[in-house]
Amino acid sequence: MFGIGESLASFTYQQLIMLIIGGLLIYAGIAKKWEPLILVPIGFGIIIGNLPLGYGVMGFQMPDGTIVDYLPPQWMELIGQGGEPIGFLSRIFQYGFGWGILPICMFLGLGAMTDLGPLIARPIYFLLGAAAQLGVYVTLFIAVALGFTLPEACSIGIIGGADGPTTVYLTQMLAPQLMGFTAIAAYVYMAMVPLIQPPVIRAITTKKERAIYMAPQLRQVSTLEKIAFPICITVIIGLLVPSALPLIGVFMLGNLLSVSGVTDRLSNSLATSFVDIVTVFLGFCVGAYVSAQSFLQPGPLLVFAIGIVGFTLATAGGVVFAKLMNLVLKTKINPMIGAAGVSAVPMSA
Repeated sequence: MFGIGESLASFTYQQLIMLIIGGLLIYAGIAKKWEPLILVPIGFGIIIGNLPLGYGVMGFQMPDGTIVDYLPPQWMELIGQGGEPIGFLSRIFQYGFGWGILPICMFLGLGAMTDLGPLIARPIYFLLGAAAQLGVYVTLFIAVALGFTLPEACSIGIIGGADGPTTVYLTQMLAPQLMGFTAIAAYVYMAMVPLIQPPVIRAITTKKERAIYMAPQLRQVSTLEKIAFPICITVIIGLLVPSALPLIGVFMLGNLLSVSGVTDRLSNSLATSFVDIVTVFLGFCVGAYVSAQSFLQPGPLLVFAIGIVGFTLATAGGVVFAKLMNLVLKTKINPMIGAAGVSAVPMSA
């Protein structure tokens, strides 16, 4: 048991800074309505995870028996050496992120929420998504040049896609010590899509290009096509990129349930209550993982700076490629939809 005296004696200015950061994220979510469903849990997680002596929240017992009130960045290695999470959130973090369960569950819900009809009707849109990955590759090379290891650079690079669940999943596999930083960066940039993308789009398109009208959908997609598409994509991706099968597989399962016509009860649950519950735990755990000891360092702050460069370049890559496509397409497309190649769903679209 500890009293206010012990808590104040253990309180540091770094923790105060983290409490302010958590408060700013909550403010952005509530007052500005920037991704409130994820920024509010992350912000509150940062606050609760950085209060002193909070062993019951993100507490961790080191292999030598020492107990700390935060989850160390190298927690997976420490568990292998005999360490153990002792807080309720650190235990959820161990299984939810160490085993990759929460990001996978998120993709199951996202699949149920996604309408792939326009993509099936005009498969050329695939190319816009591919072009937007320019930001990912450029960010990767920048991170390597700045001294990050290749696995760390890959985790930082994926921030350029502004895709929170993918960032969390990839970082968990390649550089778990960067989990909190890359996840928060990705979700913050998702929330800032209305601020970042419009200036980039205006800078590289003309008023005439932005006024190009596009029909809502070129043709009606049949139910058979909608059912066959997720199945075929899962098989193709599974053969070409087996490591991506967990994410693609659950995403396409969620989508199949939503278009089959006979599993509405399942798809409705996945797209509403299920994904909401996963979002709360994902954001809460990620926020609590970001401790003052690990976050307020040059490396994590550099991750944020590199990430915004990648996100900006990803937006520009999609828009520029859409303009290039118009040089050969008979039916012109509005270059602004190139920005939707960035994975910040649904804000970019």
